[in-house]
Amino acid sequence: MNHLSHNKTLLLPLFKYQHQCTRTIAKVRLKWVKNRSLDHIIDKETDLKAASLLKDAIKRSSTAFITEKTVSDWQKLLGLTVPVLRFLRRYPTLFHEFPHPRWSSLPCFRLTETAHFLHSQEQTIHRNHENQTVERVCKVLMMLKTRTLPLQCLQPLKWDLGLPDCFEKTLIPKYPEFFEFARAANGVPCLRLVNWRDELAVSALQESNERSGGECEGGSGESEYVEFKRGRKALVFPMRFPRGYGAQKKVRAWMEEFHKLPYISPYVDCRNIDPNSDLMEKRIVGVLHEFLSLTIHKKTKRNYLRSLREELNLPHKFTRIFTRYPGIFYLSLKCKTTTVTLREGYQSGKLVDPHPLARHRDKFYHVMQTGLLYRAKGDLRSGEEVLTLDNMAKDEAGNGESEEEVETSDEFCEDEVSETDETSE
Repeated sequence: MNHLSHNKTLLLPLFKYQHQCTRTIAKVRLKWVKNRSLDHIIDKETDLKAASLLKDAIKRSSTAFITEKTVSDWQKLLGLTVPVLRFLRRYPTLFHEFPHPRWSSLPCFRLTETAHFLHSQEQTIHRNHENQTVERVCKVLMMLKTRTLPLQCLQPLKWDLGLPDCFEKTLIPKYPEFFEFARAANGVPCLRLVNWRDELAVSALQESNERSGGECEGGSGESEYVEFKRGRKALVFPMRFPRGYGAQKKVRAWMEEFHKLPYISPYVDCRNIDPNSDLMEKRIVGVLHEFLSLTIHKKTKRNYLRSLREELNLPHKFTRIFTRYPGIFYLSLKCKTTTVTLREGYQSGKLVDPHPLARHRDKFYHVMQTGLLYRAKGDLRSGEEVLTLDNMAKDEAGNGESEEEVETSDEFCEDEVSETDETSE
């Protein structure tokens, strides 16, 4: 039986079950707990992403450089809290400043040799892992109701999904058997899934349980995944509760009831499920869990998810899902935006299973920090003179930061979060 048929089979008893579980589970009102380790990662990767996008912009430029005038209004676009000119000057190991050939008072920036080398390494990683990238895009489209996504919604996600720059020109046209370009009714260009792929209609939660099940099947007892496939047990989400909760027993009792609900794959049709039921809420948790699992850094901005809300069949105030399940998600207001992170993706301040692209981005960040060290010493030499790329894999965080969490007195509610978060490419 293929995975799609299997998912449909699993749903058959759910439609009868969902009529009986409309808001029957007691809800616990939780306080928001700040995680300094995850906030540090978000802070670090905001600068990393901005530098990477600027690097790509310079590579795309016909002149091989950008001017201060060109980037003067990019601050919000890049998600920065400082002017772009100041940001570029902060990292001399990546961006070399020089006067414009015609207007000497106009600052210009080109890439250093180190930045060119890192870019070539990044392109190699994109080529070597192209099949995985295509699969990620396919899975995103497979979760959508119409299997179609406006390019203007996909563009901001290219960093999170690990897509190459100009992917709509360099990647998508190579796979006409999977994708096609289309126009929405309002004329907006879209990307559409051509063929459904049964082998991809398996969520990350199902895959992880299937792997652990395969390891346990040789034992005396049946694995959880085998029992799940036989309809005896519901899959459970990994939970990492933050410290600082006063009513731990009450919270855990609530989660135990939540886990007893049947798991619904994000790749199956949910139109017959009562939208006000606990079953639908668990399905929404599954969709958000799967989407974050597809990202390179197991996190994304809330606004990017908002642009997909209707296609993913999410409720209007879906941020409440993140705050109601703090053992699964972490919501942060760092860097003047709202970012949601999958807790299970991190351990001691580092990714549990980093993608090769994430490892390369750590090298990129190390070069950025090396530039800061030079500036602190009053030395603006280019990084190539003293930097050996063999040692760049060590992260600025060093030995790994402990996940320090601090309880706050304020509850993190949807109404308290700005509806106009800054967006970036």
